[in-house]
Amino acid sequence: MNAPTRLRTEHLPEAMGLAISEPRLSWTPPAGTLGQTAYRITASNGWDTGRQESAVCAVPYDGPTLGSRSRFEWRVRTWNIGENGSDTASGWSEPMPVELGLLHATDWTARWIGPDEPEVPAPGRRPGYALTKTFSLHTAPERARAYATARGIYELFINGNRVGDQQLTPGSTSYNTTLQVQAYDITGLLREGSNTVRAVLTDGWYRGTFGYTRDADMYGTHTAFLAQLELESGAGRQVIGTDSSWLVSATEIVSADLMGGQQVDFRKHDGGRAPSAGSPPTVRPAVVRPGNAAALTGPLAPPTRVTKELAPVSITRLPSGHQVVDFGQNIHGWVRLAKPGLPGETVTLEYGEALGQDGDVTRDHLRPHDFRAPGAFLDAGQVDAVTASGSPNEVFEPRHTTHGFQYVSVQGLAADLQPGDITGCLVRTDLERIGTFRCSDERLNKFHDIVEWSFLDNSCEVPTDCPQREKAGWTGDWQLFVPTAAYLYDVTGFSRKWLRDVRADQWDSGVIANISPSPGPAVTSAEFMGFTNGSAGWGDAIVMVPWEVYLASGDAGILAENWDAMNRWLGFVRASAQTQRHPSRASQPPAPHEQYLWDTGFHFGEWMEPGGPEPDLFAARSADHGIVATAFYRHTTHLMGRIAAVLGLAAEAAELAELSANIRDAWETEYLDDAGLVTRASQANCVRALAFDLVSPEHRAAVTTQLVDLVRAAGTHLGTGFLATPYLLPVLAGNGEQGLAYELLTQDTEPSWLAMVNRGATTVWELWNGIDAAGTAHQSLNHYSKGAVVSFLHRYTAGLRQAPGSAGWERVIIGPRPGGGITSASTSHQGPRGLLSVAWSLGAAAAGEPAGVEPADDGVLTLTADIPPGTTAEVLLPGAPAAVVGPGHHTFRAATGTNNAYPELMRSIP
Repeated sequence: MNAPTRLRTEHLPEAMGLAISEPRLSWTPPAGTLGQTAYRITASNGWDTGRQESAVCAVPYDGPTLGSRSRFEWRVRTWNIGENGSDTASGWSEPMPVELGLLHATDWTARWIGPDEPEVPAPGRRPGYALTKTFSLHTAPERARAYATARGIYELFINGNRVGDQQLTPGSTSYNTTLQVQAYDITGLLREGSNTVRAVLTDGWYRGTFGYTRDADMYGTHTAFLAQLELESGAGRQVIGTDSSWLVSATEIVSADLMGGQQVDFRKHDGGRAPSAGSPPTVRPAVVRPGNAAALTGPLAPPTRVTKELAPVSITRLPSGHQVVDFGQNIHGWVRLAKPGLPGETVTLEYGEALGQDGDVTRDHLRPHDFRAPGAFLDAGQVDAVTASGSPNEVFEPRHTTHGFQYVSVQGLAADLQPGDITGCLVRTDLERIGTFRCSDERLNKFHDIVEWSFLDNSCEVPTDCPQREKAGWTGDWQLFVPTAAYLYDVTGFSRKWLRDVRADQWDSGVIANISPSPGPAVTSAEFMGFTNGSAGWGDAIVMVPWEVYLASGDAGILAENWDAMNRWLGFVRASAQTQRHPSRASQPPAPHEQYLWDTGFHFGEWMEPGGPEPDLFAARSADHGIVATAFYRHTTHLMGRIAAVLGLAAEAAELAELSANIRDAWETEYLDDAGLVTRASQANCVRALAFDLVSPEHRAAVTTQLVDLVRAAGTHLGTGFLATPYLLPVLAGNGEQGLAYELLTQDTEPSWLAMVNRGATTVWELWNGIDAAGTAHQSLNHYSKGAVVSFLHRYTAGLRQAPGSAGWERVIIGPRPGGGITSASTSHQGPRGLLSVAWSLGAAAAGEPAGVEPADDGVLTLTADIPPGTTAEVLLPGAPAAVVGPGHHTFRAATGTNNAYPELMRSIP
């Protein structure tokens, strides 16, 4: 029998340097069985669970006590019910290694060190420093580890070899409370005799310019590095830690900034590998910096890596001499330039998402407003430069900055670039892909690809809004997109890491910051970065994101670790609703229901509605967005009631359910007229009324009709903004308007999703007219939030969704809703219990049948489904009764059309 697969520790496929002494272990049962009945785990440290009668596939470690540096391998076998009903043992899984890092402050003898900077250079012009230690070994160690972190970005080298393949270490976190430590196996890099360890240190997120406001020094004014090498032979351990004996020197990095770019002069330094031209660098002792180990922790998410390399699709030399490289895809990362020019020749690389009228890269649409000088704009950044030394095999790869780009303008290079000279590097958190989708409409396939790319480009360390202008972890963006992301990629650890920062950044009042990681509003230069925090739909991410990750993973621990923060957020909202009234109500005594209306404070509202006014943050400060905020107040309270029930908090669940019902009634009282229509008529408000169950059953038809009328009045175009767009198509399809949902999905004139496809988008735009009809770029061309609509393709078009009340994909509904001329579709999702897949085709689409499906007669839908162990599926097809099936491969056929009822065609075909 097959063995369990996809072993994970704390949801990670690699468990090196963990800071958790009782990690959670999980696995996927063997395919081809009906379900697990028992498991047994053994570990190299002597832990043996014995046979445990249980169907669970995730358990906490319960073996010998784990401490700092603990190492073990674990494996699992399961007993499973076979197709013949027998209970059979599987083979043993492949072992998974687990290693803990340094768990206690007392484990650290190293000191924080950094360069002596009597005068700190201006932001964006700060160089990279090398911190070096040479030591001698009588013999190569049997085992060696390096533990490293920085206040800034570091790269680590031993004897000229780069340590590991992680990028942008130690990563983006709320540095005031959390600094990730990377643990490396360096055994093979050390040798008998002289050894040199070298770290390259730059500003990174710690003190570099960042975000829309380009503020610098947000966490501190001095970078610092901390490392501890532990070399073991026999029973002995030698420790080499950072201290004042380390030496500091300049590097070839003249300046490095995450937003601005990286400038390198290879004549100034060689990177420590070989003699180079130019005078030798000045060496001076490192300065010991203040700091302790309190904020140090291990990884929760997979590391950031270069996960894909792209070759140019074209290289064009302009009359200006600039060479414009098109990679054919908007990505996040940098380029690798293999031939950076002649000795002393400076080559500039300008990165961008679009081309101007002259055919060169333009960054004008990415320039943020300068709030210090109204009407002015800040520089867009995204410019690298390299000066060659003439050394053979010189390669420029700016790993201390990142950019969002499809095009690169290479300026100052006399030689003609060849395709092999320049490579685009996609840099992101190394997330595992677990979901797929394809259908007969290639336009929708292209849009799905666009959405995936946009997410990948915005998944570097934290879920960002855009990879060029801000690179910021906006809470609202992730709460909108996380259901889609969790279907396509395993974002469990990624989300846990980010939520750790969200909790750390929560204000004493309970307010959730709009952006995490963030040092707080006191260190920003723009007033709006302070007063906009706590907005409905953004702050609610502390509830909505853990809930969606729980649904995807089945791990209730994610709910538990965020429960206190959820309550503090709800406490802030509830107090605001109970104690404050919008000034427009001041002339009248408060009605009883008003205590449940959240109509004060700043709210973005339905941000960026098509055709709406230009957003004005300062005007929004006093606007009445109660119809939006109260809707989210109700939705969050409702979700928290369900979370409390999952966590076994019965009293809290009952209290929250009652509060949720009161808020719902208050919303209906305030925002619905006597005819049952939404008083502030907009597509977004109607969508929310239906999606968040804010109206009584007797009014749903009226609000649905109101929504339909608004869509038709807009020329059958969507009119929703930031918050409501993900719910628009499901609301229509779920309320008898599936045809209209497909009309909007396949609409190809602006504003629409397919207008992006028609205008050549390779990622999702921030604005519906990101590239207008004249070909001019507007704002960011890489914002994934509008791409959340592809969940409709998974859940409705292909027809695979999780059943209500299920978590971890234990129970699913398979119910495709064909429309929009789509004649076939397929989707798959790797859930905790195994791979789910669905494929269907209509009889008239024999040429486009999904794999494994034989053509059927016209008017008949043929569907195949593969259900993994321990999972049940309810199959709902047009004109046929429901069928409930278990694990295995199933084929169904049913007549299509709402007026057709041929239950005899509904059968499971062996």
